[in-house]
Amino acid sequence: MTTFLYEHPVFLEHLVPSGHPERPDRLRALNALLEHENFRALDRRQAPIANEDAVTLAHPESHLFAVMGMMPEEGIRQIESDTHASPESLKAALTGIGGAMAAVDDVFTGKADNVFVASRPPGHHAEHDKVMGFCLFNNAAIAARHAQKAHGAERVAIIDFDVHHGNGTQDIFEADPSVLYCSTHQMPLYPGTGAKGETGVGNIFNAPLNPNDGSAEFRDAVRSRILPALNNFRPDLVIISAGFDAHHRDPLAQINLVGDDFDWVTGQLMDIAGKYAGNRVVSVLEGGYDLEGLAESAGLHICRLMKG
Repeated sequence: MTTFLYEHPVFLEHLVPSGHPERPDRLRALNALLEHENFRALDRRQAPIANEDAVTLAHPESHLFAVMGMMPEEGIRQIESDTHASPESLKAALTGIGGAMAAVDDVFTGKADNVFVASRPPGHHAEHDKVMGFCLFNNAAIAARHAQKAHGAERVAIIDFDVHHGNGTQDIFEADPSVLYCSTHQMPLYPGTGAKGETGVGNIFNAPLNPNDGSAEFRDAVRSRILPALNNFRPDLVIISAGFDAHHRDPLAQINLVGDDFDWVTGQLMDIAGKYAGNRVVSVLEGGYDLEGLAESAGLHICRLMKG
């Protein structure tokens, strides 16, 4: 497999208050791991910055302008109950979007089989017109719309294994049968959405897990609910909202996955992409707040993308 990884120094310049879980050290921990010889063949590239109008692929222009107006000229500003911004936050968010869009271009033009975008801030809580849960814009949703607009993708699947439900992605696509959204996540937990009964127009498949569930329950949810939905949908692109906060070390939830679970689920999703999507997988970083757990899990995820 040819695997690209998009990164950029500006992702470290999105600053948050001391003690905030979504901090620059998350990427520093991942970058330290990527120096290991296992990643020598990984093609690491600088993410391009997207034009501001790329945001409007998945959000109204009014949301873009609202976020632009929230950006401080100095210091750190709280812009939502647990979301903060600093002077470089808009540039970081647009660069995350640029990396996700470039990843889509790479897999559709055959430059890469799969791509991991190591960006922050994350995106899956950003609703159609709402900043929420550390997220300004929805990277996965914008990538899906870019695949449809620029490459004629007819069926895009977004699979989200972050421990928190991707309410934003569900909100954006719940009335659109051309995009399948599948999520495993803890319930009850922030943001309070993600029940099995939330099905959109038959394109939403939630597989909630109970607090203290572990590998067996997670893998059963994937096998019994997520994989059948994917096989029925037959996607021509697989996008992964890759959150690693279901790791047992993570401080924000109570799901007890281990690194091997992220390797396993990545392999399952690559199998789906191999069947229907010409191996095309784009993975964007979402959560994961214990530095050791994040580095281990994301490292195994990237290794699986590289090995196939």
